[in-house]
Amino acid sequence: MTKIKAAIVGYGNIGHYVLDALKESSDFEIVGIVRRSISNIPSELMPYKVSTKIDDLGEVDVAILCTPTREIEKYATEYLSKGINTVDSYDIHSSIADLRRNLDTVAKANGCVSIISAGWDPGSDSIVRTIMQAAAPKGITYTNFGPGMSMGHTVCVKSKAGVKNALSMTIPLGTGIHRRMVYVELEDGARLEDVAAAVKADPYFASDETHVMAVASVDEVKDMGHGVHMVRKGVSGVTQNQRFEFNMSINNPALTAQILVGTARAAMRQRPGAYTMIEIPVIDLLEGDREELIKHLV
Repeated sequence: MTKIKAAIVGYGNIGHYVLDALKESSDFEIVGIVRRSISNIPSELMPYKVSTKIDDLGEVDVAILCTPTREIEKYATEYLSKGINTVDSYDIHSSIADLRRNLDTVAKANGCVSIISAGWDPGSDSIVRTIMQAAAPKGITYTNFGPGMSMGHTVCVKSKAGVKNALSMTIPLGTGIHRRMVYVELEDGARLEDVAAAVKADPYFASDETHVMAVASVDEVKDMGHGVHMVRKGVSGVTQNQRFEFNMSINNPALTAQILVGTARAAMRQRPGAYTMIEIPVIDLLEGDREELIKHLV
């Protein structure tokens, strides 16, 4: 069997778990890891080629982008232009359509595939929302996150001036409304008021109730657990009061990583272009013989 040659781009929380997921997938070969710096390489990366440039890794079928969300378009555009498929977990919901449109042009021009926003939300939860709407076309779906750590929001806070370390927790208030509890370790001389103002003005936080608090140690309050509770109440045909629920409790980066690996596999099975997860066949996410999967799952 010819294995899919995968590169991990970025080695933070998600990249670490992507490595674990790839090692458990027999249809992948890890060709290397791209990092900003190749100094202080973690011991678990010693068996692999580590470089600051993807060109140093040799042949790459798919690049799994584990960078901060706001860097994804830059990396995806670069790699697609080289003819390398990409997958990412871009998580700014309001910008997904624009990103898809931009990367679709690049991917088609270079005969490759980009699957975007392939985490758990957006991502696998998007598929669940789609199925719920198909089952009750008229109605309302509420997506309630948490309580738990939001990686995208946390990375956003860490980027603000005066912040040494940070944690953003998502607290569900019901009916799709959330509170953001932000804990920050401040740099010497930084003012909490300035940091709080910068955080609350950012699009990641601007639409939610947000509280920013200084702590002595973020590690003492950090928990990577997360979850979601989705509810749809709607109409099937003319029949009212159809109600569906979906719940899960998860380790946030581990699930994101597993979905990324599944979409990296699916990227090899699509025609050139950019896709969200609701546009690709769910069976393409899975390792194994297609006929056997159909017998087992249908």
